[in-house]
Amino acid sequence: MKNSKLNTSNSKLHKSDKIYVAGHRGLVGSAIIRNLEKNGYNNLLLRTSKELDLTSQQDVNKFFETEKPDYVFLAAAKVGGIHANDTYPADFIRVNLQIQTNVIDAAYRNDTKKLLFLGSSCIYPKLAPQPMKEEYLLTGELEPTNEWYAIAKIAGIKMCQAYKKQYGFNAISLMPTNLYGPGDNFNLANSHVMPALIRKFHDAKEQNKESVEVWGTGTPKREFLHVDDMADATVFLMNNYDGEQFVNVGVGNDVSIRELAEIVKGTVGFEGELKFDSSKPDGTPRKLLDVTKLKEAGWQAKINLEEGVKTTYQWFLDNKENYRQ
Repeated sequence: MKNSKLNTSNSKLHKSDKIYVAGHRGLVGSAIIRNLEKNGYNNLLLRTSKELDLTSQQDVNKFFETEKPDYVFLAAAKVGGIHANDTYPADFIRVNLQIQTNVIDAAYRNDTKKLLFLGSSCIYPKLAPQPMKEEYLLTGELEPTNEWYAIAKIAGIKMCQAYKKQYGFNAISLMPTNLYGPGDNFNLANSHVMPALIRKFHDAKEQNKESVEVWGTGTPKREFLHVDDMADATVFLMNNYDGEQFVNVGVGNDVSIRELAEIVKGTVGFEGELKFDSSKPDGTPRKLLDVTKLKEAGWQAKINLEEGVKTTYQWFLDNKENYRQ
């Protein structure tokens, strides 16, 4: 990779290091916590949004001045699906810009050894060549339905690069593809496609419905990465990558929304009809990441889609009483 320094000793996590995971209750943050604890990293700094308001520069600065974390995983963000992004554009750009700016700057000013920023594959142009290489960033127009979130995430990448360039601050960025798994949001008003389908098919099965309606035509293709794989890649790259270029994190293959719906339908055991509402937006036609650089660094995904959907649905069943309405 351009400017990469793989396997450099100065970027290795040590068991005694103080590690702050911002957004530890979210889908990605909770998976990072599971991975760190499994690997013996127990000196973890965790704060809920009530305990630490990341949109407040004063509160974030005070936290960093007091705690002085050695490493920061910046997984905190305001996230949602097409409907949420299209309905609350001001919230998505404002909140995400505030969180990123406050945490990245405070980490630099308080001598954090390294910060890892998590973006999203929606940063790429709507009609980018497939699969999408890291160098395709800013080469075309964004998908209109989530451009506010995408612009915030692009700003986060550029801020990490700028702080590395001007100050020598060791800040790296990862761009994950569509994530799913334990701890996902199953609220139909603002969830992503995978948990939304699980919830829809489960409810339809419980209510003995004859059919399930899915937004769009079913033809767009999407790549899905299990969040435990994402967490594993995140910790791996925190230990092994110091480059300026952000790194795509995905599985390297995709499925159509129709294919995904059929997999979920079979996993849930819904026996009714599958209907597509073509009056609803499809979003980007295809989003497949080129993960060549990630594989060259020495990491690739391990959990296949069928297995991942099965374990995610089991988690949903085990937590039905507590999932977000």
